[in-house]
Amino acid sequence: MIVGVPKELKDNEYRVALTPEGARELTRAGHEVLIEDGAGEGSSIPQQRYERAGADVVGGADELWSSSDMILKVKEPIPEEYPRLREGQILFTYLHLAASADLTKTLLERKVSAVAYETVQLPDGRLPLLAPMSEIAGRMAPHVAARLLEKEYGGRGVLMGGVSGVRPARVLVLGAGMAGSNAAVIAAGMEAEVLVVDKNLDKLRFVDTIHRGRITTLMSDQLTLEQRVRDADVVIGAVLIPGARAPKLVSEEMVASMRAGSVVIDVAIDQGGCIETARMTTHSDPTYVVHGVVHYCVGNMPGAVPNTSTYALTNVTLPYALDVATKGLEQAVREDPALALGVNAYAGALTSDAVAEAHDVAYTPLADAGVG
Repeated sequence: MIVGVPKELKDNEYRVALTPEGARELTRAGHEVLIEDGAGEGSSIPQQRYERAGADVVGGADELWSSSDMILKVKEPIPEEYPRLREGQILFTYLHLAASADLTKTLLERKVSAVAYETVQLPDGRLPLLAPMSEIAGRMAPHVAARLLEKEYGGRGVLMGGVSGVRPARVLVLGAGMAGSNAAVIAAGMEAEVLVVDKNLDKLRFVDTIHRGRITTLMSDQLTLEQRVRDADVVIGAVLIPGARAPKLVSEEMVASMRAGSVVIDVAIDQGGCIETARMTTHSDPTYVVHGVVHYCVGNMPGAVPNTSTYALTNVTLPYALDVATKGLEQAVREDPALALGVNAYAGALTSDAVAEAHDVAYTPLADAGVG
């Protein structure tokens, strides 16, 4: 199979979907790897390393897309890339289709086989291809919050960890999953006062057991959220429903109750966000203010640390990419139910019920679409 790796075009997106090590594994397995000229530069990976690994460098995006059987990306295609999609081509990337009706429509019209990293799901519920980026975004969130709390950036002028005799910042984390638990760990390491809320008692129990009370845990309900959001200096939204839009847990009224100069970071913004006042921002224009509260809602947070993110991503996506390239998508899906859950669109059919519900489009089970 010919595997193409284009340069990412999203605002300040410096990651690349494949490392030289990954390219070598694909070429060793008998596949051809095409990488767009300069695709690895943003991740501080010299092009010569890809060439030494056996990849062929392609000068233009149009040539790469038209020549490739499978496209490996990091982020969903932007409108500029829509015309390059073609029937029967496999697209393997983060898609977040529940938050994008236009991309969903385009994939269906062009009959692309679209596999979303974020909906590949193991029998125990874990999301192996989403986990590393959630981990990175979670770990980044407290660092971003600490900076935004500074007066220079519109914050209240609160030091995250406080000092002797002065209380630290109060950080409220919504969700105790991969992103939320990592955000809580880093915030606690910065000596903030950290509270995590979730509806899953097992997740809260795990956080409590590991951190021995250093991080406070509470069951999530409406009254608790109203009270804790009002008291927080920082709210980090990290709620995920696989493949579906994130629930709006924090209303605009709750945001308005926060002190001026407080900070909101919505890590779930890729899936529509879990805070009512959240809207997608970019690394080049990351923040805005609503009701005096600083909002940071960058959709590709891990793109700010592309070298780390690129290696973390390839570590988990490569086995699946090798499987699809070697066996073909249909056979790989038949043998791996986790991968089958990643197929969001196939041959013009929408095969994700969560995305179908989000956009009121007909849902077709994968088996009825001719796979499985």
